[in-house]
Amino acid sequence: QVQLVESGGGLVQPGGSLRLSCAASGRIFSIYDMGWYRQAPGKQREMVAVITTGGSTNVADSVKGRFTISRDNVKSTVYLQMNSLKPEDTAVYYCNAQIKVAIMIPLSDYWGQGTQVTVSS
Repeated sequence: QVQLVESGGGLVQPGGSLRLSCAASGRIFSIYDMGWYRQAPGKQREMVAVITTGGSTNVADSVKGRFTISRDNVKSTVYLQMNSLKPEDTAVYYCNAQIKVAIMIPLSDYWGQGTQVTVSS
């Protein structure tokens, strides 16, 4: 009933840029925090950046100064602008959103299907 659809991943050379997008759709009453997580082969999933409805952000130290998270509340979309990409940024990137589907139903976490980002020369 709720879908998060990601786009924008791909192959980029070190020092390059990519912009990820994630649009939420379906039966949605309200969206709270939205964010991006990533998982590299053999590693645990880690938080990259999270943004509240009011625009406050929390960004991982490993990407601070290079990645920027933003959102469009009208479009129910969150973005991740990734600059100065490094090989260690290679991972599957997952979109996350905290969503209420109805006023009396508790908040739940929803995840996108993941998009591959590969940084390599």
